[in-house]
Amino acid sequence: MSPPQHPEAHFVNRMGWLRAAVLGANDGLLSTTSLVIGVAAASGNKTHLLITAFAGVISGAFSMAAGEYVSVSSQVDTEQSDLERERKELAAMPDYELNELKSIYMQRGLREDTALEVARQLTQKNALAAHARDELGISKITMTNPLTAAFASACSFISGGIIPFAVCYLFPMQQMVYAQYAFAIIFLIILGIISARLGGSSVRKGVIRISFWGTVAMVTCALIGHLFGTNIS
Repeated sequence: MSPPQHPEAHFVNRMGWLRAAVLGANDGLLSTTSLVIGVAAASGNKTHLLITAFAGVISGAFSMAAGEYVSVSSQVDTEQSDLERERKELAAMPDYELNELKSIYMQRGLREDTALEVARQLTQKNALAAHARDELGISKITMTNPLTAAFASACSFISGGIIPFAVCYLFPMQQMVYAQYAFAIIFLIILGIISARLGGSSVRKGVIRISFWGTVAMVTCALIGHLFGTNIS
């Protein structure tokens, strides 16, 4: 009788889009809030503040998308270059590549005869896929589409940045700095909980980490606004 089957929850296959989404939302919320707090501490003009917040959201979204696209594209180019090199090596010296694969499996604990048999069977099925996964560490899980990552970054940045923009629109200037900080901390905590749940990590650590560094960034911007700010209205 076969053992009962049970679903397994794994999170590594989410890392590509999760990293871009969490980074974008966190950056959108924190950078826009910090920007608004700094300007609010320096100026009493709400129109200027709204323009600053809107410009920060739009420019930040494009910046995040461009940066993510370039970063992931560079990673993909490197992976494709390694795969092409491996393809040529498999064609030029198949016996050497077979022994290389065998050695990898022996290092993981298989006996020599078992490792050789595993290497042979995987090579017969798809030699390049076997070497990509076990020698180079490249698989469908680790590969990320540049456009998908860029789009996720832009959308998540906007979703985070729209919060301080809305607070800027709804609250009077006299309460702006405190309102921005309060809403930012609330949503940073929510974001920390969501990212920890999706990633399968500690909620407590995620919340403390994101709240602490968020507070540092916003307090720093507020101090800069008070120290160097002038009324630009």
